[in-house]
Amino acid sequence: MTPETGNENAVLDRIIGERRTHRKFTAAIPPDEMIESLIHAGLHAPFAASAIGSTSDYFRKFFVIRRDSKTMSALALLVFAEVNTLAAALEKGMAHDVALREQATAFTDRLAMIRKLGRVPGVGTAPFYLVVAEKKGFPPVEQQSLFACMENMWLKATALGLGFQVVSVTAQMADNEQFCRLLGVEPGKWAFMGCATGYPAEQLSPSIRPSVGEVTTWMG
Repeated sequence: MTPETGNENAVLDRIIGERRTHRKFTAAIPPDEMIESLIHAGLHAPFAASAIGSTSDYFRKFFVIRRDSKTMSALALLVFAEVNTLAAALEKGMAHDVALREQATAFTDRLAMIRKLGRVPGVGTAPFYLVVAEKKGFPPVEQQSLFACMENMWLKATALGLGFQVVSVTAQMADNEQFCRLLGVEPGKWAFMGCATGYPAEQLSPSIRPSVGEVTTWMG
């Protein structure tokens, strides 16, 4: 390992360790160039080429929605409505399914908190809400590709000093006609994942994880 490579690895290790989920953002608006840097990082994330196949329409799209815009207001209502629909469906299913009730209790508690809050955290609570769309293919691995994209964007945000929050409920909007129409994509043809970003309102300590030795088994 050369000194230059060692320095690069040290920087990467620091960024990985400092990456955290930020849920509070300042009112300051990051410059568009920073957001474009996140998108550039997302574009370089891996994807399932065999699932996508050949297409004249690029398989990955990015949508940047600014806080306090008309589009943000419209999308926020749609995403919150989806949370209500999902919560109602889960409650109905859990009433007759003990296994589902045991598995989904923590998730339904989270949905209940969002419903009480009256909005989905990350959608309108940060300067930018980004939606990434990945064309669906076979086998259906678009969500794996989307989270690889989120990973790259998250690391880049950390390197830039931006806060980052994955908005996972965005994935549930893929078949929502109104949501898709606002983005200009065909419902059901694209998978979604979303994130919020802006300057963090508080500095979080680096993440704490067990040592590599505690969680690793070397197989002979």
